[in-house]
Amino acid sequence: MDRLWRKSLRRGSLFLGNDPMASMDFLNTAEPVKAPVVRNIPAAEKPTLIGLSREDMGRALVEKGVNERQVKMRVSQLWHWLYVRGVSDFDDMTNVSKDMREMLKTHFTIARPEIVDEQISSDGTRKWLLRFPARGAGRPVEIETVYIPEEGRGTLCISSQVGCTLTCSFCHTGTQKLVRNLTAEEILSQLLLARDRLGDFPDRDTPAGAIVPAEGRKVSNIVMMGMGEPLYNFENVKTALLIATDGDGLSLSKRRVTLSTSGIVPEIYRTGSEIGVMLAISLHAVRDELRDMLVPINKKYPLKELLDACRAYPSLSNARRITFEYVMLKDVNDSLEDAKLLIQLLKGIPAKINLIPFNPWPGTNYQCSDWEQIERFADFINQAGYASPIRTPRGRDILAACGQLKSESERMRKVERMAFEAMMIVGHGEDD
Repeated sequence: MDRLWRKSLRRGSLFLGNDPMASMDFLNTAEPVKAPVVRNIPAAEKPTLIGLSREDMGRALVEKGVNERQVKMRVSQLWHWLYVRGVSDFDDMTNVSKDMREMLKTHFTIARPEIVDEQISSDGTRKWLLRFPARGAGRPVEIETVYIPEEGRGTLCISSQVGCTLTCSFCHTGTQKLVRNLTAEEILSQLLLARDRLGDFPDRDTPAGAIVPAEGRKVSNIVMMGMGEPLYNFENVKTALLIATDGDGLSLSKRRVTLSTSGIVPEIYRTGSEIGVMLAISLHAVRDELRDMLVPINKKYPLKELLDACRAYPSLSNARRITFEYVMLKDVNDSLEDAKLLIQLLKGIPAKINLIPFNPWPGTNYQCSDWEQIERFADFINQAGYASPIRTPRGRDILAACGQLKSESERMRKVERMAFEAMMIVGHGEDD
């Protein structure tokens, strides 16, 4: 315990008591601080019920003494409270006996992650910095989740890893080394927390401080486009998305769930056959030599292999098209010759092409293509018969846009962020 205490002091923060949200900053503290008294098992060390399949939840209950004849009923109760009513405290499960609730509190947790920071963009986009408690001998980790409100819907951008291994040269997340994969619970908890903050669970009072959306606004869409490569964390992503799309719980339509990959070819078919969600490919280049630089995984899975895997994607049709994401980089991949090659590459694939104006971040060497060039590029693709919407940049001023996410544990100092925000205002103006 003393060794862990000293390590916590060196890191500059410490969780106190049973509440992982209670933290203190010791960076500027001169007074000595005593270690906490011996306490009960903290929530961080208890197994969670969030992210378990029904079968695994049942086995966990049996191990703690629940009668096997009652397991199916108990699992059904818990599933409803977790994913329909969205509770995060066993005491709120009012149709569960007091003894059962005490057993659950003793052995399990359903706590949400800590909100370390919440930033609000001028366009309404919200970015949450979330901290998850330590796992085993590891440290607490931080990830970012983004909510994008739109007319008639709300999209949540979910992270799958802490950091990333892919080092795509235009992506801010790629500059942070991979710390670890997120668990199914941690992936799913991003959705649960967002719905808490949005007052988006039915039959519940709006929680204090909730972000109340416009009438009818809910987290209607989720995209696995946050930090990390989802297909390098396939099993946890699969478990989380199957729970998110379960008809007796969160009940998101699989057509409103999109998984974005940089091109991990062996897992693409599995995504369609085992998860069944919509697929997006981070393409960004039409020549192997350029994509090797922009998206280095291309060296392992070049364009031909990637596009062959896309053509074989289960249930692919005009109604279930693959989205190809293409970031617009000035004088790099934005010529009309690139547009022509893009059309040739995608021939025979039911596809939509999302053109993404490059979102700058501190230290990048890339620039966004001129708006006129982006429109010419889009017009050429449209004339060839492909939908090619230009993605409206959202949340740039809080580094919440595509390619800008990075764990706050490696965030800029405040003075650096203020300088970057000033640069954004001067460099892009209100119309960008």
